[in-house]
Amino acid sequence: MLTYIFKRLILIVPTLFLIILVNFVVIQIAPGGPVEQAIEQAKYSGMNELGSVGGLNAKAVGNDSSSYQGARGLSPEMLTQIKKQYGFDHSASERLWIMLKGYVHFDFGTSFFKGKSVLELMKERLPVTLSLGLWSTLIIYLISIPLGMRKAVQHGAAFDHWTAFFLVAGYAVPVFIFAILLIVFFAGGSYLQWFPLQGLVSENFDQLSLLDQIKDYLWHMTLPLIAMTAGGFAKLTYLTKFSFLDEWQKPYALAARAKGLTTNRVLYGHVFRNAILVIIAGLPDVLLAVFLVGNFLIEIVFNLNGMGLLGFEAIVQRDYPVIFGTLFVYTLAGMLLRLMSDILYRLIDPRLDFEQRESI
Repeated sequence: MLTYIFKRLILIVPTLFLIILVNFVVIQIAPGGPVEQAIEQAKYSGMNELGSVGGLNAKAVGNDSSSYQGARGLSPEMLTQIKKQYGFDHSASERLWIMLKGYVHFDFGTSFFKGKSVLELMKERLPVTLSLGLWSTLIIYLISIPLGMRKAVQHGAAFDHWTAFFLVAGYAVPVFIFAILLIVFFAGGSYLQWFPLQGLVSENFDQLSLLDQIKDYLWHMTLPLIAMTAGGFAKLTYLTKFSFLDEWQKPYALAARAKGLTTNRVLYGHVFRNAILVIIAGLPDVLLAVFLVGNFLIEIVFNLNGMGLLGFEAIVQRDYPVIFGTLFVYTLAGMLLRLMSDILYRLIDPRLDFEQRESI
């Protein structure tokens, strides 16, 4: 097992490199980079102080072009200074090398437009993303596993049929659409104003008592968590149902019931150990879906200052250090989560041998 874990950790390095390289190449093709934006700003504002254009002197990654559209009317010196300010005075290969050297030390450079290092921005935004992601994942599992187990035991019964309607509805409605509907109906959009429209806490949060702070936090979290949970528990519920249903109909479970054991004893004493493996295997996918897709959309709709909103703002502004930094972190987290899934597999069922599986 230790050999398998070591091999997987070693493979993370080339995988990260290939992902960053592919995205870096794609960025070279995309028009409208920060240099072009700075040129347009300089042209139309007629400013004389270059230092106020777009931000800081940062390690740059992105478009590289010997000539920029819309650069007419600017002196060659100003154009050269703009390129140097964003680091575009280096070739694409040099920028890639500078970026990779920084990533070895988890130095993701400095944001072009926010005046802070990418790592500092991530530290500021990460608590919001973790708060949303962990709470929603916990709620999804607390709902999906018991519901899926009961649907498996009562397969074909009335309970199985009427709960299927709510699962299909939750799966069919996109997360952001459901979030918008919640805002319209419950956050002062057109009907009720029971919950805040945006933000994770109130403006006077620091002045509240501890109990009031907890209430205020939960008050702001209600609609985002409902939106994320409604869109995420259907898939896991059906995965749980069919996993347990498959085990429930196997000979060992039928024999246990034939001996007169109660449903709960067969379910938790015999079936659970085997069926839960599939649920554990799906945990990384659930976490990635919640953090990458769910958080991204929910943070935008509810204007929550998390990693998802940070990435969205970076894409809109073409803030390349932030784009690549968040991509690196999410990719690394995804691969570590999948490795964690394999380790949990082995802890639950020691019969599994990943090293032998690789040699087959």
